[in-house]
Amino acid sequence: MEVSKHDAPEAPPRRRRPSLAGRLRAARTDVLIGLGYLALAVFVVGDLWRNTGTGYLTNSDQDQILYEWFYALGAHNITDGASPFFTTLQNYPDGVNLMANTLMYGFGVPFAPVTLLFGPTVTFVLALTLGLSGTAFGWYWVFSRELVSSKAAAALGGVFCGFAPAMISHTNGHPNFVFLVLLPFIAQRVVKMARLAQDAPEAGSERRPRDSIVLGLLVALQISLGEEPLLIFALAFAVFGLAYLRTRAAIVRTVRVIAPPVGLAALITLTLTAIPLGWQFFGPQSYRFVGLGRVGNDILAPFQFSAQSAGAALSIGPDVEINPTEHNSYFGWPLVLVLLVATALLWRERIVRACLVVALGFSALSMGIVLSFAGNYTIIPMPWILFGWIPPVNGIIESRFTMAAVPAMAIVMTLATQRAIDHWRTAGTRWQPIAWFTALACALAPIAPTMLPVSDRSPTPVFFTDGTVEGYLSGGGVMSVPPATAIDTPALQWQVDSDFAFPLVGGYFVGPDGADGRSRYGADERPTSRLLTRLDQLERVLGSTTVPVIDQADRDQAVIDLRYWETDVLVLDVNEDSVTLRTTVDQLLGIPARQVGGVWLWDVRHLR
Repeated sequence: MEVSKHDAPEAPPRRRRPSLAGRLRAARTDVLIGLGYLALAVFVVGDLWRNTGTGYLTNSDQDQILYEWFYALGAHNITDGASPFFTTLQNYPDGVNLMANTLMYGFGVPFAPVTLLFGPTVTFVLALTLGLSGTAFGWYWVFSRELVSSKAAAALGGVFCGFAPAMISHTNGHPNFVFLVLLPFIAQRVVKMARLAQDAPEAGSERRPRDSIVLGLLVALQISLGEEPLLIFALAFAVFGLAYLRTRAAIVRTVRVIAPPVGLAALITLTLTAIPLGWQFFGPQSYRFVGLGRVGNDILAPFQFSAQSAGAALSIGPDVEINPTEHNSYFGWPLVLVLLVATALLWRERIVRACLVVALGFSALSMGIVLSFAGNYTIIPMPWILFGWIPPVNGIIESRFTMAAVPAMAIVMTLATQRAIDHWRTAGTRWQPIAWFTALACALAPIAPTMLPVSDRSPTPVFFTDGTVEGYLSGGGVMSVPPATAIDTPALQWQVDSDFAFPLVGGYFVGPDGADGRSRYGADERPTSRLLTRLDQLERVLGSTTVPVIDQADRDQAVIDLRYWETDVLVLDVNEDSVTLRTTVDQLLGIPARQVGGVWLWDVRHLR
């Protein structure tokens, strides 16, 4: 965006370099604010910190164990010298393209010693804690250096960016959407490059290589942390820049200035990430993104309160929740109202108008292909219908586009707070600042985060923890009953607790779906896995205990499927004992289950 100080009065005036004492006072303030963010993050995930042995975020569904598996696998691959790009430990024997999944190597690899010493749950909760507090501090740092002079105003904007309801909901199981620490610094680097080059072209030319290197490294590292949030951020930042610049002449002039350094940064990023990106898009078990119309926000969602916010009881109207990890637009009607008033009062400032464009535009994108009102779909088309088929944006879960509104709203909040502070210091009347701070407090209090609930997970059977499983392996894999899927993942915990002693049939990952290569969660279904999964769901949801009639064709198909999967042994956790499943497998295989080490076991090596 265009960033000369004459065209951007919103930015703080450039001041003389402060004295050493002044810098120390400023650093102390930064440290105290950072510690405050850290304390708030620890509070949010406090129950999990207190129980990293068996604790499990109640609203995480299957995602906590998935990321623990990712972190454990990263550490395992380092110690074993295994490939970081591909594994057959899930979806055996076809395998999983690790680059096409959200392993967060940028966090998991540096913290591999933590995983090896203390276990993947500690790494998981550490990613959440540092993600919340680090994202808040990153935006605070940028706001206090580039946007306002008041650190209190910047701290307020930072806490909203780091602890907005969307961030708290993703804390339940999506650390890749919580650890957004680098995004504000990427924005700051681009803005500084443009400002320096415009104000002093000769200085910009001198600093351009260094700035490009830093930007290229930041983007490359963010790719290793999470591509989807980076793509949303890049699109939002581009729209923000266009809305801020307004005129064609300003856009052309700014693009001409920043194109060379940004192009060099892009080349650096591509050089660093070419191999993993090549694996992601063209390697074995790669897939085509297909996300059109999957998950859109209801138009009422921005006016409601998240169940994980202090004001959850204040929500009105029907519940329009997608799931507990996707409260991406639950800002609450008081905050929406307060920020609309602030936007109107600050309308003359271009940066505020640009923020409104981003907030409204990306909120509209987040609603999917058709408008949903009060939980019911209408026939009114929404903007996503125009863009949802275009790679790679069709890989974005559209509900998440609203997260682009969070920093945009924070900018308006921060600027309004700065104006209120300035008015308090200089004006004769103070009712306006008091009114602003009162209204803002009433708007933010209901969306304050609460401590996320934690439950105890089921223990891993000793069959896996004491090494017994290895005695039943003859070069093949283990199949849980029913086979592991995106909605049933205890077998991933068994793998982690056995130090990956066995490959697993099925699993929870993103891979290709059939011959056309579209994306899907989990392995391609086969007749036997479909039968067992359906029986499990009927029993869990409807309480059905009816054992189906198994004929010779079913038994023959089971043998074909087990041979395809190269299965050595099938297991059913005794603690999750299902007579329906156990009896069905007995009939499919023609052999009764044996109880060994806390599991029902079928040794099928003879069928291979």
